[in-house]
Amino acid sequence: MATRIGILTAGSDCPGLNAAIRAIGKAAVGSLGMNIIGFQDGFQGLVNDLTIPLEGNALSGILTLGGTILGTNRDQPNAMQVNNQEQDMTGAVVDTYHKHKLDALVCLGGRETQAGALHLSRAGLNVITLPKAIDNDIAMTDAAIGFDTAMSIASEAIDRLHSTAHSHHRIILVEIMGAFAGWLTLGAGVASGADVIAIPEIPYDAAKIADTILSRNQAGKRYSIIAVSEGAKSRETADFFEHSMQINEKIRSGPERERVAGILEKIEDQLIGNTLHLANRLELYTSLVTRITILGHLVRGGTPSSTDRLLATLMGTACVRLIHEGHFGVMVSLRGADLVPIPLDQVGGGHKPIPLDHPWIESARQVGTCLGD
Repeated sequence: MATRIGILTAGSDCPGLNAAIRAIGKAAVGSLGMNIIGFQDGFQGLVNDLTIPLEGNALSGILTLGGTILGTNRDQPNAMQVNNQEQDMTGAVVDTYHKHKLDALVCLGGRETQAGALHLSRAGLNVITLPKAIDNDIAMTDAAIGFDTAMSIASEAIDRLHSTAHSHHRIILVEIMGAFAGWLTLGAGVASGADVIAIPEIPYDAAKIADTILSRNQAGKRYSIIAVSEGAKSRETADFFEHSMQINEKIRSGPERERVAGILEKIEDQLIGNTLHLANRLELYTSLVTRITILGHLVRGGTPSSTDRLLATLMGTACVRLIHEGHFGVMVSLRGADLVPIPLDQVGGGHKPIPLDHPWIESARQVGTCLGD
C-alpha cells in the first residue's frame, strides 16, 4: 500500500484546484493515515525540490479559494526552460521522487500535464492524474475541474453585455478561451442567449453571420451578441490550411513532409484569437459599429462553483482510493455518473472537439442561434 504521496498542479490555474488538493489530502491523511507532500510551481517543483507541507491546518479554509496554493507552471519534465534553454529534466524529477521516498505522484492539470504525467509514468514513476481545463478539452472525460465555473463567469459576462449592446445598437463580439475546442463558448453562448456562436469545430462564413445580423435589424432587433472562441476560424482560412496540408502530403515525404506540416500548424496557431478580423469584416458587411470584449484570464479566477467543488472533491477522493489499490498510470475520469480510471496513454495530450451531432449544437440551431455556417 502506498504511504507517501506527492502532489502538484501544472499548466494554467483554474477554480477548483484547491478543492481537489484538499480532498486528496484529507482522504489520504485523515482516512488512510498516509503522508502527503506538495511540490510548488508544477513540474519545476520536482526538478528544484521545492516542497510545501500539506498537513495540519494547511488544508483548512481552501475549499472555496480560486487558483492553487501550490502554484503552477507550464514547463514539462522533458521540455523545461533552464538558463533560457529547453532541456530534458526527467532525471532530476525521478531523483526528487526517490529522494522523498514517494509511493505515488498526483498531477493535476490539463492536456499538456496529462502528456507530461504519461512521460513520467513511462519513466517508471507511479503517477495518477486529475483533469482540469476551463475549456473542457481533455480527452476521455466528460467534464474537467474548472469548466463549470468558467462557463458561469462567461455566461454572466455575456448577460451584462446585452444591455450595452441594446442601448447603443451595436454588434458586440465576446472572445472566450478555447483554442482548439468550443465547449466553453458554446455552453456560455447558449446559456446567455448569444445570437451568433463561432467555435473551432465549425468554420464560419462572415457573410452569413452578417446576413443574420441584418435580418435581426430588419426585424427591429438593432443589436447582436456574438460569442467567439479564440480558436474560431473562417471557412476560407480552414480551407486554405486543409488544402495546403493535402498538397504537402502529395509532394513531400519523410522528414521534409513533417517539417512543412509543422510550419503550417504553427502559422495556423498564430491565427488563434483573431477576433478583430471578424469584427472588421462584419462592420464592412453591415455598416454597423462593432465592439470586442476579450474575457481572457477573467474566466479562470475567483471562487469555484459548487459543481466544481463537488467534482474536485469526488475526483480527489477517487484518486486516493486508486492509490490505495495500487492503480497507477491513469487519469481519474468522469464518464456519465461514474468516476473511472483511464490509462494515460489513451489520454495523452489530445484535444476533445465537440462532435457536430452533439445535443448542445443541435439545441443551439433549434432555438435559432447562428453558428456561422
